[in-house]
Parts: sequence; C-alpha cells; structure tokens
Amino acid sequence: MSQLFGANYGGGAQNAPGDYGGSSTPCSCLVEEHVIFGGEDKLRKLIDSTIKISTGEFFTVISGCVPSLIGDDVDAIVNEFRDKAPIIHVNAPGFKGNSFEGYELFFEALVDQYLKSSNKKEKKLINILGIVPFQHIFWKGGELRAIKELLEKLDIEANVIFGEFDTVEKIQKIPSAAYNIVLSPWIGHRAARKLEKEFDTPYISFPGIPTGPIQTTKFLRKLAEILPINKKKLEDLIKEGERRAYRTIEYAGDILQFDVPNVYFGVVADSNTALSITRYLTDEVGQLPDIVIITDNPPEEYREGIINAITSSEEIQFTPDIIFEIDSFKISQLLKDRPFLNLYASSLESVIKGELETTHVTVSFPSYNRLVLGDNYVGYDGGLNLIQDLFYDKAGPL
Repeated sequence: MSQLFGANYGGGAQNAPGDYGGSSTPCSCLVEEHVIFGGEDKLRKLIDSTIKISTGEFFTVISGCVPSLIGDDVDAIVNEFRDKAPIIHVNAPGFKGNSFEGYELFFEALVDQYLKSSNKKEKKLINILGIVPFQHIFWKGGELRAIKELLEKLDIEANVIFGEFDTVEKIQKIPSAAYNIVLSPWIGHRAARKLEKEFDTPYISFPGIPTGPIQTTKFLRKLAEILPINKKKLEDLIKEGERRAYRTIEYAGDILQFDVPNVYFGVVADSNTALSITRYLTDEVGQLPDIVIITDNPPEEYREGIINAITSSEEIQFTPDIIFEIDSFKISQLLKDRPFLNLYASSLESVIKGELETTHVTVSFPSYNRLVLGDNYVGYDGGLNLIQDLFYDKAGPL
C-alpha cells in the first residue's frame, strides 16, 4: 500500500490525494497469518465497513499478489455485496503485468461484471480510452478535461470515465456510446475490442493525444468523418484554434530562433506522450529528434506501428533512434554521448541533467519534481504549453 501511495502521489505528479485516494484508500493489509489462514474474512469486513461509512457510488476490489497466490476466493466475497452497492473485482496481482495491463483488466471486469447492453446508441456520445490514470501524469490535471472541452465545442459529449466529479452515471453510459475513441497506439485497444464485442460499439484509434494545430486539426477532421459534427462549427473551430496557436507562438519566435534553432532533442516517455511530443516538436517547431526511448513496454505487435507513427513526418524527413526500454539505468546509459540539447523525459532523467548538460522538461511518469494541477499538452494550445515549460527558466539574458 505504501508503495502504491508513493508511486501515485509522488510519481504521478501529486495526483493521488483525495477522499479515497492515496493513503485514504481502504486496504485489507494482509500479513503473515493471512498467508497461512487466508484473508477472506478480513476482506469481507473491510468491504462491509467501507460501503457503510463512505459516500462512494461505485466500488472496485483489487486483488494483489498475496490473495492471488494463496487462492482466496475474492469473487465469492464480492458477490456477497452486489445487492448492497455497485461493486466489481479486478484480479490484478503485480506478477500479471504493469499498470497499463491493469487498465485493460479494469475495463474487462467492468464489462463482465457490471455493464449492461443499451438498446439505444447516443449519436453524439463517445467514450475516451487510452489515457491511464497516474501513469499519464496530466490525466487528471488537464488531458481528459481538455479533450472533453474541445469536443463540447462541436456538440460532442466525451465520456472520460475517470474525470474529476464524474459519477457512476458515466460508467453506466459506456454501452450507449456511438464510438470508442482510443488515444494511444496500443493502450486501451484491448478494452475497445471488448466493448465492441459485447456492445457492438465500433472504435477508432489515434497515436496519442493531439498536441498542437497539425495533430488537433487531423484529429477533429477524422472524428467528423464518423460523427454528426456540424461542418461550419468544425471549420470555425479549426480556423480560430490555428489562428490563435500560430499567432501566440510568434511571441516565442526570437528565443526559438536564437536560443534553440533546429536543435536536437531526446524523449524518454510512454508511447502516447513520446509520439505526440516528438511529432509536434518535429513538425511545428523545427527541432530534430535524436533519440526517442519508449518506456511503457508495448507488445511486440504494436512496435512497428509506433515507429512508423514517429518517423512518418510530413514536415521533416529525419529519423531518430527509437528504442524500447524500461530499465532506468540502461536508459541513463543510452542518453550519454548524444548531441541533443533538450530532453523531454521523466524526473528520473533529471538527476543526470548536469552530466548531460541539457535542458530537462518532465513530461512523463514518474514525476517527482513537478506538480500537475491543470497543465496539459492537448489541443491547439497544447504545443504552446510545452514550449512554455521548455523555457520557464531560460527566457531572458540572465
């Protein structure tokens, strides 16, 4: 539990605290005697007390390594409480995989244990998948909200599932969506296929969150091909967004030209973040990607697609070294003796900043040196926010 709290609270850019987050998360806290005699009775008491004293509207029981190894019948315990509260069980021991695997397991449990088919699809309702809480450090502070607000301008309701203040109603509406939109080259695809099979909901995927005008306009135009979006509203939104973004970036023109003209940069991040940032900096800022290290360990069948998405630039034909690696020490070695001047990475790479003599921007998990409350790199203004973060401590003569 302490490890989970440390990772989500510190590594997740301080996004874990709350009424039921971080150290407030109910936990059975199994010890040695439960390994021998089982922890079912303790779990039963924990669920019962949690339902009685909390104001939660939906409960998820997550099995870790110990109950999974000793064979506790968690499903049976959870079934005892289904008539008292909406509740599901996710069997997610650490040896099954990482947090991205856990994301898929949650949606599979949701479909199998809770959701019911809808007789009517809402033509302007879509589910947003592929952004993993905590692992994508901007999830709560801005990414999901920014996507929702962007689509609201086109009268499209984005069901973001994990948004702040969203209720169990959002979960119940999942089968009613006209489409599932996956903002990832691989994360959430399994969940989307499960939803398509069970509820006949088609899905479409994008490499990552749209960052900057080029990506955002492509994203919106693609959605307009499958959703009932008013064409005039779409073109007005694109025109206004592009005009504002390109006009605003001119204010950073001098420092971009004189301080970092066509510099090499490196990226160490999950595939969603790495794709979006690399393409924005390459296509719209004119920087040159030297090395991109993907840290979320995507399955082999998706890796070629990720490489193609990074290298298929329409603006600059420049191919970086693309490496899939999860070991932080190996990553630190891979970054040495490279020509890049800017590094977009996690806070783990910031500790070698002096050795590398680069400007470091924390954009990925873990983020122990950054508080994220409202920041994000989504939409027409997303690229501006990224450039702003790059120059926060070096935009002057001193």
